[in-house]
Amino acid sequence: MKKAIITGAYDTDVGELHGSSCMGLHAEAALGAITDAGLNKADIDGVLCAYSFTEPHLMLSSVFCEYMNIQPKFNAAIEVGGATACVMVMQAAALVESGMCRNVLVVTGDNRLTGMPKGGAVATLAKVGHAQYEHPYGMSVPAAYALVANHYMNEYGTTSEQLASISVSAREHAIRNTKAHRRTPITIEDVLNSRMIASPLHVLDCCLISDGGAAIIVSAGETGADAAKKPIEILGTGQGHTHEHIMAAPSLSDFGCKHAAHTAFGRAGITAKDVDVAEIYDSFTITLLMELESIGFFERGEAGPACLSGALKLDGQLPCNTHGGLMSYGHSGAAGGMFHVVEAVRQLRHEAEGRQVKDSEIAFVHGDGGILSAHCSLVFGRT
Repeated sequence: MKKAIITGAYDTDVGELHGSSCMGLHAEAALGAITDAGLNKADIDGVLCAYSFTEPHLMLSSVFCEYMNIQPKFNAAIEVGGATACVMVMQAAALVESGMCRNVLVVTGDNRLTGMPKGGAVATLAKVGHAQYEHPYGMSVPAAYALVANHYMNEYGTTSEQLASISVSAREHAIRNTKAHRRTPITIEDVLNSRMIASPLHVLDCCLISDGGAAIIVSAGETGADAAKKPIEILGTGQGHTHEHIMAAPSLSDFGCKHAAHTAFGRAGITAKDVDVAEIYDSFTITLLMELESIGFFERGEAGPACLSGALKLDGQLPCNTHGGLMSYGHSGAAGGMFHVVEAVRQLRHEAEGRQVKDSEIAFVHGDGGILSAHCSLVFGRT
């Protein structure tokens, strides 16, 4: 059985998009991906959508299909926080490999920046905390990640400068990307002097809030010969889940990313050392640093010094979040994770102008939902 392939990929403009809407961004991303794959709407027999803050609906994928006049064989909305995009890609691969579908459209989008009142997205995310055991004590998403950061810094000697270097590397990549939401150069000092959100995390340690959409087409492997562009093979997938609320996490060092990556690498028949470029969910600087070690790219306590020395840069040991990531390229809910997927496809097609990792053949993508709660890893290969 041939593995599933990605035949189309597209992302809209990202940032402050006045006049944009959730469905409008979905439609643009979907049509862009369909065109990129050399297909027509009639070729789409599976549709997967995520969720929206600005247009919430229990059946968002059905709303989208109605909006686009698509009647697929399979249609579902999936909601796993920041892991949603990767989980949808994993589901789409299973659909085509089982023979249930031939071309699955995986689409995301939201206008969280201009479509919500100031602070609206942050207020909505406050629902992540446990109503009885966390909310009454002031727990927030940044505070929960700050808890992990403080533990990591105490346990492994991670410093604020090392965390800041992750944000700086992301911005350097975004400067090379004309579509990125934030492209103004920053330094480690800028990060450390930016407003404190939840100690030790400053505002420049945190992801953006953006408008934008992104989509891919996952197709049956046998369609590769007819693809309009270089098809990208989905070599391995995996998930890992340890908890929902941070108070119930069995560890503040080991999370489901470890299990998700191990499964994905095993299915792909590779190890972390074989990866040429990584696109890893970076809601906060500590998110990325901790996951780099848990996934196996660095030993415990080594990621911080490595990041500070430039390991994540285009010419570094592990080029990572080459589009600018959630901290500089943009974050539009589930589309934030899909931006990572689209960038991995572009890197393996060798289409990432100005930020291309030379001779990239294997890409790793990881999504993280909740407070390091839900994890999904993907391994892509250049066919």
